[in-house]
Amino acid sequence: MNFGKESEYIEFKISTSQTSRALEALAAMLNKHGKGKVYFGINDNGEIVGQKIGNKTIKDLSEAITTRIKPSIIPTIKFETIEDKCIISVEVEGTNKPYSADGNYLIRSGCENKKIEPEILKELIFTNSSELITNIESFNQELSFNQLKQLYIVKGLTFDNKTFEKNTGLLCKNGKYNELADLLSDNNNCSIKVVKFAGKDKLEMLLRNEYGYKCLILAMNQAFDYVSSINETKVILDNNFSRKELKLFDEKSLREAWVNACLHCKWAKMIPPAIYIFSDRIEIISTGGLPVDYSIEDFYIGISHPINKQLQKIMGQLGIVEQTGHGVPEIVKHYGREAFNITDNHIIVTLKYPFELSQKSIDYQTLNPSQKKVLIAISNQPTITTNELTKVVGLGISRINVLIKELKKLGKIKRIGSNKNGYWEIIK
Repeated sequence: MNFGKESEYIEFKISTSQTSRALEALAAMLNKHGKGKVYFGINDNGEIVGQKIGNKTIKDLSEAITTRIKPSIIPTIKFETIEDKCIISVEVEGTNKPYSADGNYLIRSGCENKKIEPEILKELIFTNSSELITNIESFNQELSFNQLKQLYIVKGLTFDNKTFEKNTGLLCKNGKYNELADLLSDNNNCSIKVVKFAGKDKLEMLLRNEYGYKCLILAMNQAFDYVSSINETKVILDNNFSRKELKLFDEKSLREAWVNACLHCKWAKMIPPAIYIFSDRIEIISTGGLPVDYSIEDFYIGISHPINKQLQKIMGQLGIVEQTGHGVPEIVKHYGREAFNITDNHIIVTLKYPFELSQKSIDYQTLNPSQKKVLIAISNQPTITTNELTKVVGLGISRINVLIKELKKLGKIKRIGSNKNGYWEIIK
């Protein structure tokens, strides 16, 4: 019988004389994957060589693991006889990263145990410390969650008002609101930006929309709705004169990229994700690269590794995400791995167009000055409300309503969605 090859999850040792190296492997695997396994009595080629087992072998091994790996971990130790030879298996599992073996911090890479650099060690400590958004107290403690509750109601979910905040993880252990609560509150300091540029670079900005200062989930939905509204369709005739419709971008890939950007953003740094629209592509940007205990291959094959677990739980309840990890493979299927640019501080997803986005100018010539002011204000901020228009244009609410009706009749604008949560679309 052959046990195969060593991996990021499995290490072979000839005997317990190599206990120190085995402890290093266990700590490295815990730091990378939160679990790992070491076999004693098997050589590097996966062949059984056998392990001598005395009266204190298992006890000494258990004591070495629990005292020399920090934070303390309780192993599962088993021994069995295969082909008349004894082997010992040691299995560990834990989430209190970072782990050390005899004071050394290591991380698994393939079948090797590598020393953790200071910056990576800092990141591991950060990921599992009180710096998570569920443990950081919100600066603002006067919060309300009517928008979030409405999302639950629309989804057909019931909740108890008295326990809603506790059950959704919006409270720190001391009972105060945390940063997650601030993000999901009716009035917060977070603003998601959607910026549209005239060409392939950032030299000329056409539009800058901010979706924020409201429940994060509501804001991210509004941002997505706006971007999906520009998804042009081009009709192509092939050599056989068959008609084929070609979309500017794959909407499912856009949604997966955007939801992932909002979910996996390192919100503790308070830098929200953004969407940049160019004439040849869309870029979705989120703060924070891959977690240090998460490999690039794990990422591409879709292994789920949520940074904001409570936010993922809420999004899951609302039907926004699934814990299947299919988002990245979906994007790769349509755009390839080159769609992703992963740095230490950002993940940028680029959805390239099969044809250039049209940048037709708005015709203001047939409009009177007041109509023109309203149309310009709407083009600059499609989610603008009539009350906000009164401040921007400097006219009363009744006059604004008349102008909007006129612009609709002229075929210049149309309303997408509800009056409360929708946006204006400019008809060019």
